[in-house]
Amino acid sequence: MADNQTNETQGEVSGDQVTHSAAPQPAGGAPESPEGRPFARDGERRGREERGGRGRGPARPERTGPADGLDEVVVKIYRCATVVKGGRRFSFGALVVVGDRNGRVGIGYGKANEVPSAVEKGAKAARRNMMPVNLSGSTIPHMVLSKYRASKVKMIPAGEGTGVIAGASVRAVMELAGVKDVLTKVYGSTSPKNLVKAAFEGLASLRTKDDVSKLRAVKVK
Repeated sequence: MADNQTNETQGEVSGDQVTHSAAPQPAGGAPESPEGRPFARDGERRGREERGGRGRGPARPERTGPADGLDEVVVKIYRCATVVKGGRRFSFGALVVVGDRNGRVGIGYGKANEVPSAVEKGAKAARRNMMPVNLSGSTIPHMVLSKYRASKVKMIPAGEGTGVIAGASVRAVMELAGVKDVLTKVYGSTSPKNLVKAAFEGLASLRTKDDVSKLRAVKVK
């Protein structure tokens, strides 16, 4: 009796094993995972890696620069602190200059609780405040002395190959405006905000011979 039960049990086990081994495999002969799903083939796996994920569409291209073709320069980052009951709360300000290096430039200032947000706000403000600059080749048409509060900036035309002789704040405005040869001198306060705005106002006041001829109704030699 025990022998018969043993034989029947062995028969059931062997039958299950035969049934499991005879289960149909996925098309193409790909092996199955323990959960019953077919393993990905090498080609499919490579395709997923090239698409940048597990079948979620193509990967996003990396940003190489601003979409509008303008360059940005962060002149200075300011950290501000306010005293509250729990301690000090910090915020940040960013002074940003934006230009196309071909006769257009703008300046902006943005504040936020994080540095990237402050830079983004400053860049947007600079794009809204962009203006055209009158150039004479690689330099400026004439000498100009501009003032903003306690700062004065003198800009003098220079010959080709001289370069931009200026400090960091004024240099950012000159280079992004497209000025390649110029001499500058700063008087008074050296605050980056004042210098950037003074240089910006100086470039805005530049006039070419044609502009002067139209304003005065005379011919300028």
